[in-house]
Amino acid sequence: MKQETDIAIALKYDGENAPQVAAKGAGELARRIREVAREHDIPLHHDAHLVEILAQLELGDEIPETLYQVVAEIIAFIYVLKGKFPASY
Repeated sequence: MKQETDIAIALKYDGENAPQVAAKGAGELARRIREVAREHDIPLHHDAHLVEILAQLELGDEIPETLYQVVAEIIAFIYVLKGKFPASY
């Protein structure tokens, strides 16, 4: 079994603005963030490098432009997993 990173970052995306850091924590708090995500059927994405960058942000901060592409790809993949597609699709 692959061990989870000891840091968790939760992003909030409203569909209009850049995603924002909604929660972050290490150790027990990270485990709780992942637990709450699972309880609410929120998909988890594991990327140690991305977490390392996002961990430098404060709660409420928007992600930097340099991460737009990678985060957009993750969000798009999650939408597909949940069966959500743009109206023009």
